[in-house]
Amino acid sequence: MSQLRIATFNLLHGRPLAADGSPLPFPAEPGEPLAEAVAALDADVLALQEVDRYQERSGLTDQTAVAAKAMGAGDWRFAAALHGRPAAGAGWVLDRDRPGLQVYGPAEAGTALEVPSYGTALLTRLPVSHWRARRFAPAPFGLPLRVAGRRGLTPVPDEPRAALAAVLRGRQGEFTVVATHLSFVPGWNMAQLASIRRWIADLPGPHLVLGDFNLIGAVPRTVLGGAAALGQRPARQPGPRRRRVLRGWHDLAKTPTYPSHRPAVQFDHVLAMGVPRTAVGTITAPRTPVSDHRPLLVEVDL
Repeated sequence: MSQLRIATFNLLHGRPLAADGSPLPFPAEPGEPLAEAVAALDADVLALQEVDRYQERSGLTDQTAVAAKAMGAGDWRFAAALHGRPAAGAGWVLDRDRPGLQVYGPAEAGTALEVPSYGTALLTRLPVSHWRARRFAPAPFGLPLRVAGRRGLTPVPDEPRAALAAVLRGRQGEFTVVATHLSFVPGWNMAQLASIRRWIADLPGPHLVLGDFNLIGAVPRTVLGGAAALGQRPARQPGPRRRRVLRGWHDLAKTPTYPSHRPAVQFDHVLAMGVPRTAVGTITAPRTPVSDHRPLLVEVDL
C-alpha cells in the first residue's frame, strides 16, 4: 500500500496573520507566504477554499497556480464560484458578464488577467482520469459573523459555493476526492453536503470529501450517512475476533482547526467512505503563516 498525504486548507485568500490572529499586510511578493505554507504541508492531494485569482486584495496572484508550483502538483483545477471583486463592507460586486461557474486548469494559467475570481481548488500529484465541477447557489439570507480584522459581528451575505471532484489513480486503483466549501448558513450547508453525496455516487470508490464545511462534530458524517460497524462478534463470544468493517461515511481526523491562533472548533474535515480506520496514519493541523484556519493533513494508505 502507498501512504498518501491528503490535506484541506481554507486560505482566507492567502492573508498573512500575526501570532494573535490579526491581519498583516501582504509582502512585496504576495504569493510567498502561501507558497511557504503549501510547501511545508508536502501534500499529495490538496483541497483549497477561499482562493483568489487575480484579486487586487491579494496582489493579483493566481493562488492556485502558486500552490501547485509549491507542492509540485501534476494537475489541478480552480472552480470560480464567482467572478467579481469584494465589496468595501461585506459581499461582492459581481461581474454580470460571467454569472456562472468557470473552471481553470494549468492550460489557463496566465490567462484572463483582467477577470478576478474567487472559489475552490483541488490539486494533486497523482494521475487524474476524470474531473467534475459544480456550483451551489447562495442562501437567500446571510448571518452576522466574526470577520478577521473587525471587532464584534459583521452582517455577511452568503455567496455562491463550488465543488470539484477528481478520480485519481493510486497504486491500489482509482478513488474519488472532492474539494468543497459549504455555506455558513445552517441547514443550507447540510443540503449542499447531501447533494455532493448524490453527485459523486457514480464515481469509483473509495470516496473522500475534503473542505471547510462550516459544520462541527458529528453533523457532516451524519448528513452523508454515518458509518456502522459490521462483522464484530458479540462481547464474550468465544472464537477469533472477526475483522471490523465499516459501511458508510466516517471522519478520518478529529481535531480543532479554527481559529488558527487558538483552535477551538473543527470546521475543516476529511470524510471518507470505503477507507478502513486502520489505513489512517498521522493526523496534523499545523500553524501556518496565512489564514484564520489551520490546514488539516491526514496520511492515508490508498
